[in-house]
Amino acid sequence: MHKVLINGQWREANSSGSFTAFNPATTEALGEQFPVSTWADIDEALDAAGAAFAELRAACPTKIADFLEGFATNLESNSEVIRTAANIETALPLDTRLVGELGRTCGQLRAAAAAVRDSSWRNATIDTGTNIRSYLAAIGPVAVFGPNNFPLAFGSVSGGDFVAAIAAGNPVIAKAHPLHPNTTRLLAEQAFDAATKAGLPAATVQLVYEMDYADGEKLAKDSRLAAIGFTGGRVGGLKLKEAADSVGKPIYLEMSSVNPVVILPGALAERSEAIADEFLTSCLMGVGQFCTNPGLVILIESVESRAFMGQVKSRFENSDVGTLFSEAGQKSLAASISKLTSAGAEIVCGANEGGGNGFSYANTLLQTTGEKFLSNVEAFQTEAFGNASLVVHAQDLGEIVSILQQLEGNLTGCVYSDTTGADDASYDSVAVELRQRVGRLINDKMPTGVAVCSAMNHGGPFPATASPGFTAVGMPGAIQRFAMLQCFDNVRPGRLPELLKDENRSKAWRCIDGKWTQENVAVATPA
Repeated sequence: MHKVLINGQWREANSSGSFTAFNPATTEALGEQFPVSTWADIDEALDAAGAAFAELRAACPTKIADFLEGFATNLESNSEVIRTAANIETALPLDTRLVGELGRTCGQLRAAAAAVRDSSWRNATIDTGTNIRSYLAAIGPVAVFGPNNFPLAFGSVSGGDFVAAIAAGNPVIAKAHPLHPNTTRLLAEQAFDAATKAGLPAATVQLVYEMDYADGEKLAKDSRLAAIGFTGGRVGGLKLKEAADSVGKPIYLEMSSVNPVVILPGALAERSEAIADEFLTSCLMGVGQFCTNPGLVILIESVESRAFMGQVKSRFENSDVGTLFSEAGQKSLAASISKLTSAGAEIVCGANEGGGNGFSYANTLLQTTGEKFLSNVEAFQTEAFGNASLVVHAQDLGEIVSILQQLEGNLTGCVYSDTTGADDASYDSVAVELRQRVGRLINDKMPTGVAVCSAMNHGGPFPATASPGFTAVGMPGAIQRFAMLQCFDNVRPGRLPELLKDENRSKAWRCIDGKWTQENVAVATPA
């Protein structure tokens, strides 16, 4: 039985049972046993995290930056071992997808380290007229629940939520995803090594593999926990949200998104083959197991749209069927497609289990009319998480606008238009509705890619996330989720935090004679 990491020690878990992961490409159990922790483990981890937070509040931020950079170096040094484990547990390609994902993981670690050293994420604000000052500071111990689809870049002990929480100065209790526990264990080993070398408290990084639902909700309500980051399905996310909301606790969720793509008539007439190629790549990449997968395409019924459907159908049928992450994922995809067809969606191709290695489901294309969609908007917005998509044929632009007005919140929304300007008036009508229902508005490309940059918003209105004002990707914005705004009113200079002292501020906003100005002043190195 593998050990948990609690309070600086890899030790035997207080467990109520165990589980094993599966190789999705062969469907075989991998054999290694991982514990299901009881509340005793969670209780100890919470106490240890509280003690670690007391130390972190007094620690020099450069130690945190050193940890983030050291962790990235550790991951690169152990890349092959980590990627091999992830490949076995997820069937993600070893030398392509996982190479890119590990590089992305290291990139966001280093971006967070730069933000920590820069301190601008803290939004230090100094009003000299009132002698009131404020900045963002660490909120306290954070629990991070990782997803199934990105074991490295969104993992509970290496991904964006983890990185952002640590960068803000918070210890993290990580809960592994049961589909890739061994990969998570290897990541935690490297994180703990980097934390030790950086001189961070022993419980800065802690790991449990699994807990029952009741203990997860109990954790969410516990007063020792300050915030939660969760990436996963809507059912589990909403249960955690209900528990956290009941005690007023910040919880940042990424749960569900169909990512609507509107293709306007001029674009179809101009380049339908190219758009079909882009749609195929985006929809089937990673077997569609992306939170930004284009699950809903909306266009106006026409000769061109019927030709486009033929192009997409041919591409879907002639593309290899990939391996899904798990049997549960295969069944969930089948159930979602069944819900869509029960609502009246027509099968264009696919809609049957199998066709690939291990856990798999045929590349599936569905279609319906705008009228049917509007008659059952809840069912037709069902997320089919995998290699499937629904195309809605609207009668005209007005019906497209009516459809958009009924959409739930999504991570992304995309509009394809022609390059000569013929679609411009239609674009304006579509974009104004789409803009308020998505976190990221995209033009003329599919939504799958999520660049790690400071301007990125990987978020959106509910139920895509729980908090539309925040992003899960991109530094320094992602860090601010796990911070609290601290205000200092008439506090004596010697008692102020270093960043809010006049002589030590960096990029601090100052209010002088009613006007705001920003100055760049080097922060003094703490003694």
